[in-house]
Amino acid sequence: MELRGKDVLVVGMKRSGMGAIELLRKHGARVRAMDAQVPTPEDLARLQALGVSVSPQQPENLGTPDLIVLSPAVPFHLPLFAPARERGVPVIGEVELASFFLKGPVIGITGSNGKTTTTALVGHLLRECGVRCQVGGNIGTAVTSLIGTSAEEQWNVLELSSFQLETIDRFRAHIGACLNVTPDHLDRHGTLDLYAAAKGRLLETQIAGDFAVLNYEDSICRGYARKTRAEVFWFSSKQPVPQGVAIENNALVYCGEPFLNRSSIKLRGMHNVENVMAATLMAHLAGVPLEELAPAVESFSGVEHRIEFVRKLDGVEYYNDSKATNVDATLKAVASFPGNLWIILGGKDKGSDYAPLAEALREKAKRALLIGAATQLIAEALKDRVPLEDCGTLERAVRYAREHAEAGDFVLLAPACASFDQFENFEHRGRVFKQIVAELL
Repeated sequence: MELRGKDVLVVGMKRSGMGAIELLRKHGARVRAMDAQVPTPEDLARLQALGVSVSPQQPENLGTPDLIVLSPAVPFHLPLFAPARERGVPVIGEVELASFFLKGPVIGITGSNGKTTTTALVGHLLRECGVRCQVGGNIGTAVTSLIGTSAEEQWNVLELSSFQLETIDRFRAHIGACLNVTPDHLDRHGTLDLYAAAKGRLLETQIAGDFAVLNYEDSICRGYARKTRAEVFWFSSKQPVPQGVAIENNALVYCGEPFLNRSSIKLRGMHNVENVMAATLMAHLAGVPLEELAPAVESFSGVEHRIEFVRKLDGVEYYNDSKATNVDATLKAVASFPGNLWIILGGKDKGSDYAPLAEALREKAKRALLIGAATQLIAEALKDRVPLEDCGTLERAVRYAREHAEAGDFVLLAPACASFDQFENFEHRGRVFKQIVAELL
């Protein structure tokens, strides 16, 4: 892609937008920025150093760019961009922009739940087994920011969200994985079919000679197998698979060959066993011998904000699963505990159906502690099934649990919602939870 002298508009100023701007300026583009939010003083200083102006995200500020680059948080089909499209102006995402410059093969990982843990684990497995890699994407470092450290013989292990994938065309993963697809981000995509279609782009852009890693138990993932030109490998925690990783006699097996005892997996919950299955399969496809996988898995202790043990106080254990930003993730977290749960739910609603939580929590929860903007929606779904407490804020919820929980109980932050009503992001929410718990007396 030739960028020198081109007028480029970047929309959205978070990590991906800033990474795109720095890449564009490096390649000689003239860049303007737009954002629906007021940039932080730190971001304004970075933009000024790069010679880039920023304006509010309004039609009068669109101008006549040669190219528009969107951050993941900016919907691809906003009417704001329709006039530019009508003039033939390309509108692409930050990941698609990166694909023109990123060196080395890509492992791309998506899914409604588990993708951060799985991405981190793939990176851990490769590094532990002597395979060069770098990790980024939705997990933290923008893909455009990885270009400077990319190399032809080094893997790029990327967590990819539906927001990032809906705009790809040229971008391609040599190993592409979808862990599962359950309703999420319906406030953005509108329907489950459109959400699934966005994730499916990861598999559709693959070519012959690539590998697709898919969940055999997920009907949408099985549908992706018919749309990819890659060779398909499966993982399943319930039955043998035609080709891939399954469980036999309490061991993970690859095409019938045992390579990892299930008891060696430190992560809590069957969903994490599935994450390990997918990660080991991808690492093996990337060149790691089967016999090297077990010790590498055993040395992986998990990822922050994913059923993360925080503290045990007077016999009560506190767990941070702030990354449980949808109903299915919360259900998986609940299934990881035997019962006696004080579960903290709520935040910014994403168009979710909270009814599936009722039965699981009826069996396992002593009380659901509700916080944030979605309180009333969750209360309506759980009423008469689960004891409820309207706490309003995370701090009040934690302190309520501290006052009422008994030895042998578990306090679990697994909100089933986005964090943006009261926090900057799920990481911020998780850090605040851990700080509150650390200060309990």
